[in-house]
Amino acid sequence: MKQYPPLKALLVFEVAARHLNFRMAGDELGVSQGAVAQQIRGLEASLGMKLFERLPRGLALTDEGRAYLGPVSRALKMIVEATDALKPRNAVLTISVTPSFATKWLVPKLGDFTKTNPDLDVRVTSDTARANFQSDNVDIAVREGSPPFGPGLIADLLYPQGQSVVCSPDLLAHGPPLVGVEDLDRHVLLHDAHGLWPVFLQEILPGKTIAGSGNLMFSQASLAIDAAIAGQGVALVSHSLVEVDIATGRLVNPFTVNFAGAPGYYVISPRKAPRNREYVAKMREWLLSCRKD
Repeated sequence: MKQYPPLKALLVFEVAARHLNFRMAGDELGVSQGAVAQQIRGLEASLGMKLFERLPRGLALTDEGRAYLGPVSRALKMIVEATDALKPRNAVLTISVTPSFATKWLVPKLGDFTKTNPDLDVRVTSDTARANFQSDNVDIAVREGSPPFGPGLIADLLYPQGQSVVCSPDLLAHGPPLVGVEDLDRHVLLHDAHGLWPVFLQEILPGKTIAGSGNLMFSQASLAIDAAIAGQGVALVSHSLVEVDIATGRLVNPFTVNFAGAPGYYVISPRKAPRNREYVAKMREWLLSCRKD
């Protein structure tokens, strides 16, 4: 029968070889310096060779010790990895959302969901393309648009796209007057990819030309919102994306108007979910419950 060296002694050897110091090895292992030295002496006796040179100021590995360290380190790493692989893993649910919806709506709220579902790991991906629930491994998605989104998909309205005119409190307090829509002509207009300012102005003030004192174009609503928070101008964006910023005072509505302008946000998932069916249902229920906030 093969004689195996004691596992504990091999662990002590690996730690001591990394530190080249018995005291520091003992600190890492939570034992005394003497206990480390005892384990090393026992291992050297069982192998019939020295693994360390005891020097006046520390330790050095012998040729045999250096040759032994690599295989021992790899073997210990394999044991750790094999042990980790036995541990049960949380289920993973992938939700796909647009970048602006992720940063301005989902991420600030997501902690509430994960706290009540500790056995689930949530993976958030951001994309503006139509979600592919097969090839992309997406379980559930939130997208702007109008149903139907495709055969075999369930779509529930999360939010209609009510638009809000927003700016920073500093701009409202110290910039040109901003009491009504006509005053927008004296402000920089911040545009996102929807490009709704011309439609909005024509609907609210038909026949009048309001061009603003300048225009800044952004590819995403979240960038236009951040520019508004920084006081760079006035943004026209989905109210659902700025509700947190308005509640915390980072943004204000200088005036209230009713303007839809764009399709709503919908929660979309396969009617027959191929995986994570229970968690897809929980995520859908939680998302839709947020409509009450």
